[in-house]
Amino acid sequence: MRVVSLFPAATEMVAALGGAGLLVGVSDQCDWPPAVRALPRVTRSSLDPALTAAGIDRAMARAQAGGTPSGSIDEELLRRLQPDLVIGQSLCEVCAIGGDAAATAMARLDSRPASLTLHAHTLEEVLRDIQRVADALDLSSEGDELVRGMRYRLRVVRNRTPIPPPRVLVLEWLDPPYVAGHWVPELVRIAGGEDVGNPPGARSVARPWEALAALSPDLVVIALCGFDLPRAHREFAGLRAPEAAPLFVRPPKFLDGNAYTSRPGPRLAEAAELLALLMRG
Repeated sequence: MRVVSLFPAATEMVAALGGAGLLVGVSDQCDWPPAVRALPRVTRSSLDPALTAAGIDRAMARAQAGGTPSGSIDEELLRRLQPDLVIGQSLCEVCAIGGDAAATAMARLDSRPASLTLHAHTLEEVLRDIQRVADALDLSSEGDELVRGMRYRLRVVRNRTPIPPPRVLVLEWLDPPYVAGHWVPELVRIAGGEDVGNPPGARSVARPWEALAALSPDLVVIALCGFDLPRAHREFAGLRAPEAAPLFVRPPKFLDGNAYTSRPGPRLAEAAELLALLMRG
């Protein structure tokens, strides 16, 4: 089987299931496991990576207002790769190619590969998506094993939770400030905290600094979507909003959101473990 993955979490699922050798193409954002960086890139982003967080936000707003996608698929490369299965997503068109763009590109192919679209908002839905990918790859037993392993790791974290639970706020963007949602509040709860910013399964949401400060969190975690730790530290150091100061009377802690909290895949178990470590000090 020849597989093309259009977003990082799907690539990580395939690899964790033991199917890395099936991948023949990945998205421009796929970087884990490291071996996939050598694979052909079937997507391109229209965003300038040198833009600041505020610049990216403005560029995305302009693109959405004009009906312009934030990325594109290299249809000629996709045709040459001749995939049997294309795995896409319909959760966020900012982070990856959306389902409509993928469907349009696939409809133009001479061959008609199977497609699988993932759309998880909760941790349980992520686990189901992993099993769906495993079934599509004829690796159902490996899917069962991977999901059981993740559940075990999450149970271990939950059994070590601190008392009383700290009030935690997870920010996935700083300019403007966005509160992390989807599966992140569940990870916070599993790690022993109380997420004061968002309920489980809710979409990430922009909120003003004054409203975030009024939540009075015990711990602020900065886990920026699409940015690694060095970039997250730079974005925080460059924050110039005076109204944000009350929220950061206590210094925030940082988690690699690009690797862990923003990707609905196997590394969410590690995200819960890392959040637990941050809460313990």
